[in-house]
Amino acid sequence: MKNIQLQHTHEALGAKILPFAGYHMPIQYEGVNAEHQTVRTAVGVFDVSHMGEFLLEGPNALALIQKVCSNDASKLNIGDAQYSCLPNTTGGIVDDLLVYRIKEETYLLVVNASNIEKDWNWIVSENNSDVAMTNLSDSYSLLAIQGPKAAKAMQSLSSVDLSAIPFYSFKIGDFAGIQHVIISATGYTGSGGFEIYCKNEEVAQIWDKVFEAGEEYGIKPIGLAARDTLRLEMGYCLYGNDINDNTSPMEAGLGWITKFNKEFSNSDYLKKQKENGVAKKLVGFELLDKGVPRKDYEIADPDGNPIGIVTSGTMGPTVKKGIGMGYVSSEYSKIGSKIYIKVRKRLLKAQVVKMPFYKG
Repeated sequence: MKNIQLQHTHEALGAKILPFAGYHMPIQYEGVNAEHQTVRTAVGVFDVSHMGEFLLEGPNALALIQKVCSNDASKLNIGDAQYSCLPNTTGGIVDDLLVYRIKEETYLLVVNASNIEKDWNWIVSENNSDVAMTNLSDSYSLLAIQGPKAAKAMQSLSSVDLSAIPFYSFKIGDFAGIQHVIISATGYTGSGGFEIYCKNEEVAQIWDKVFEAGEEYGIKPIGLAARDTLRLEMGYCLYGNDINDNTSPMEAGLGWITKFNKEFSNSDYLKKQKENGVAKKLVGFELLDKGVPRKDYEIADPDGNPIGIVTSGTMGPTVKKGIGMGYVSSEYSKIGSKIYIKVRKRLLKAQVVKMPFYKG
């Protein structure tokens, strides 16, 4: 198990530390619901330094990204970020990721912690055009400063106009006394804010100054448990739950990041899926009966016959109802379809709804 750079800081703050994706990570501080609401209403800071970062450089860097990624990275200008996925050759997904265009021929790929080695090996295996690749994962830290007050709370720390950075764009500038920090208007919460990429040796200074600047705005440290409830209220996929090596982008509702104006890994197969349809689809649902859906609960039709499986579920702290995501047979995937979640021996009535659950 690896430690992130600020391990002792989180311990001193009383965080509950548990193993996650090969790292000791802060899961919660004062409690999931309180931390969730801090991000929805004010500003909170997640230490997500377990995430992986790969630098791809050279004249063929874009061609390699186009080959391994489902989305069209040729649309990226310098300063843009893009959500994408790495399709495998068997119809599934190696990982989902963010692609940043740093310079003309320099890109940063940000991948899930649990998949760093797998993703690296996958991209290396496809790199037959001498793209320079550097795995920065062990030398970089990442803080997600999220919430509606994030820009106002952090503005004193940077000469960059934070409120002027468009969603899914970034600036490289000064932040908390450190130069050349990536300030990215991205996040996994649906409540706005930034993700700050810096070197490990810089993160302690940034953490301290972030909390000094944010004190009057009610800033608090937030753990990964609240990150999960926040992303679920937004209907954002979590790798290992809602997408994996056996779920295709078409089944997962990720057709919007799957562009067929180019060839990429398994694109012919996925194009056929788009044209012919799929047998199962990932849907969002809310419980109409009282209860809490959980991962791996069975989804059934009105007669109790199995039609799918829950991939993520919780009691939504903001929406205040049982919500979840799961794969169901395509005939039950339409908005408004009545489905049932099997909780022990009970069948709880639920309804397929349009995501996100939280409308902000």
